[in-house]
Amino acid sequence: MKRNLELIAYNEETETLAKFAKALGHPTRIAILKRLANQCSCFTGDLVNEFPLAQSTISQHLKELKNAGLIQGELKPPKIKYCINQKNWEHAKTLFQQFFH
Repeated sequence: MKRNLELIAYNEETETLAKFAKALGHPTRIAILKRLANQCSCFTGDLVNEFPLAQSTISQHLKELKNAGLIQGELKPPKIKYCINQKNWEHAKTLFQQFFH
């Protein structure tokens, strides 16, 4: 019985892992993260030029990634410059490694 309780017990790390997993649940968001991981930053317009999607769609994906804490944005009027949130990126990698171990 104790084992079953351990399986369903949620903790902060479980919630964080689920948040990261949800953000990674779309191929475009994975592609955006790969792009950002290979360079220090980029603007929304750069991604719009690279992906065959509307600006509003790219912005929604960026919002999801930012809300999950995987990326961060810096306002450079009239644009926003995005980059990987290195602290959370490392934390996400650790949580996924522990999960799949």
